[in-house]
Amino acid sequence: MAHHGTPLCLGAEPGAALVHCIFIHGRTQSPEVMQDHVISRLKIEGVAFVLPRAEANSWYSARATEPLTPETRRQLDQSVLYVRGLVQDLQGQRSVPLLIGGFSQGACLALEYAMRFGPWDGALASLTGCRVGTASCDLPFADLDCMPAYLTGSDKDPWIPVDAFANAAAVLARARSQLRCDVIPDRAHEVSAQEIVVLDRFLADLAR
Repeated sequence: MAHHGTPLCLGAEPGAALVHCIFIHGRTQSPEVMQDHVISRLKIEGVAFVLPRAEANSWYSARATEPLTPETRRQLDQSVLYVRGLVQDLQGQRSVPLLIGGFSQGACLALEYAMRFGPWDGALASLTGCRVGTASCDLPFADLDCMPAYLTGSDKDPWIPVDAFANAAAVLARARSQLRCDVIPDRAHEVSAQEIVVLDRFLADLAR
């Protein structure tokens, strides 16, 4: 497994859970921030949450909308493989549906994971996310074979422009995901109540 920190585990025990959820924090954030801003606001029960922890609180140093450099590719590869290791650890304990999601830089990382290792038995939730790199970069792509996906953005978000959000939506459409997109007008760089409701619903659908 690539070198990052020890994740924060919450909720049900993985071996007894109805659903597994890996939820990835954003740049300069932590698992504890995701616990406060996302996980604690969910109503669903029976979910084993694993909240990854990035070394120095960031998964890669560049902005997602910048061209990929060799260093950004190295950092991104390391972070994707770290998430891959967490997935394998979880699924080794019990094979149940898995939601991989995140906020901001974590949402971008979740989307990059899907483009390399998707589809899986479960869903993707990219809250304020986009592809890492530009249209001119050589980016991985996977057929998601109707896997549910949730992508959100805002016209006022300072980190993920609307154009980058729209491009990610087009990628997920071409990948044949069962896609829901929400644009929340005037929303700051945060997870809104509307997004929490949909994330709860995605997890509940997987639990059924």
